Amino acid sequence: MSEQVLITTLDSRGVARLTMNRPDIRNAFNEELISEICEAMGRLNADPNVRVIVLTGGGKAFSAGADLNMMKRAARFSAAENKDDARRLAHMLYSIYHSPKPTVALVNGPAMGGGIGLIAACDIAIGADTAFFALSEVRVGLIPAVISPFVIQAITVRQARRYFTTGERFDAAEARRIGLLHRIVNADALNDALEETLGELLVCGPQSQTLAQELIHKVAYRPLGDAVMEETAGMIAKTRASDEGKEGVTAFLEKRKPSWLKA
Repeated sequence: MSEQVLITTLDSRGVARLTMNRPDIRNAFNEELISEICEAMGRLNADPNVRVIVLTGGGKAFSAGADLNMMKRAARFSAAENKDDARRLAHMLYSIYHSPKPTVALVNGPAMGGGIGLIAACDIAIGADTAFFALSEVRVGLIPAVISPFVIQAITVRQARRYFTTGERFDAAEARRIGLLHRIVNADALNDALEETLGELLVCGPQSQTLAQELIHKVAYRPLGDAVMEETAGMIAKTRASDEGKEGVTAFLEKRKPSWLKA
């Protein structure tokens, strides 16, 4: 994998860090970066040694969204070519959103357009208090179509109706208020905040975290009824009978650490 656009590291705890490495253009993504994020996510999602995936930007920005040169090329595309290009972006976002591992966006600086889609696709988002954001597509005659399913889930329809149609800039405090960020900290304290979050994630059972993700995708936005109750009852029964479920409960009752913390 080329480290010119994406740097991938994996530490002894199983924490994988993906750093978008185009700081000279604020980590705007082009076809190569999109492809490399997809490839990295596929590989990390399938690796049993990976516990958590962290996504961040190199330099002072998180991501400015689409590369202007890519947008210029897209302007000359046919309708079919533009749709294929949009599908690649969607695939990148879905590879993050549907990851069986917990994903954390470490928002080290500004995020614009598609960069906000990356944040919204992650499970947890920690941001620097100096970061700012904008869904500015409408200001250049476009719309945030591909990122919209992820962003609307994160910030709610009401907030999307404002920020999708004004394209206005908002700060980190507003991003937290509307649900895009879970936590904001001083820029110098970002890595400390990340370590606190990793500490909370790594004490949990890895298989149960994967099943918790599956649970959310199965239950969210479905009407509460017999079908949902039956499905969730079946999921907890399966989890209780699993080796990890038995080990976790036994360890709790015996007041010892579960086996996944001994590695």
